[in-house]
Amino acid sequence: MRIASYNVNSLRARLPRVLDWLSRSDLDVVTLQETKCREDQFPGSEFEDLGYEWAHHGFSQWNGVAVLSRAGLTDVAFAFPGMPAWGDPAVCEARALGATCDGVRFWSLYVPNGRTLDDPHMPYKLAWLQALSAAGQQWLTEDPQAQIALTGDWNVAPRDDDVWDMRAFAGSTHVSAPERAAFAAVVEAGFADVVRPHTPGAFTYWDYQQLRFPRKEGMRIDFVLASTALAARTKTAIIDREMRKGKAPSDHAPVIVELT
Repeated sequence: MRIASYNVNSLRARLPRVLDWLSRSDLDVVTLQETKCREDQFPGSEFEDLGYEWAHHGFSQWNGVAVLSRAGLTDVAFAFPGMPAWGDPAVCEARALGATCDGVRFWSLYVPNGRTLDDPHMPYKLAWLQALSAAGQQWLTEDPQAQIALTGDWNVAPRDDDVWDMRAFAGSTHVSAPERAAFAAVVEAGFADVVRPHTPGAFTYWDYQQLRFPRKEGMRIDFVLASTALAARTKTAIIDREMRKGKAPSDHAPVIVELT
């Protein structure tokens, strides 16, 4: 099974690129983040033409997550247990979508950004990750052999080598101690980063500003965290850096994992 996670940063703006990538990548399950479209705007028929079933969760031009599958798609959920809400009135944003594909429980996750260290979105981000950690621990307590993939844009660079220069991130989000601790708690709940061992020193995100991509000034913030039973199936992984090139790309590159 070949699986992938990709923050497309507006599916409607990049649909031809995404369809071309799917056509040549031989992927069985794909999770998407930042689709930035409502349910009625999601191009499901285009994915069906390529042989994919799909589930999507989106309200507007913000957020949005999806799962595409050629391996079956059942038990769709639009939030994990305890997932925090945001706003007034508080609602659960379109940031999580779970679906089971060929016995693997996939979650497409778009973790809140946090904005700044003193912004109200930062406690929201930390609470969101804390709830995800608790949910993950509960799933694996109920079934230690569960095959679960937590995929997506985590908006956290958990190690210093996950950014191009720590000095450039002094006082910034994504690298703060509380954010890193919250990410580590998910790992400690029973999930392993199955991409890092195969892609040392690689990044998944490059800001559009200041020529960050050609200058190789990126971040690693997109991950596939796998439960122990699923991690044991990992053969290899890549970051498809070529998808960050060309005309009007997403600012993220897809993360691809091959399983036995």
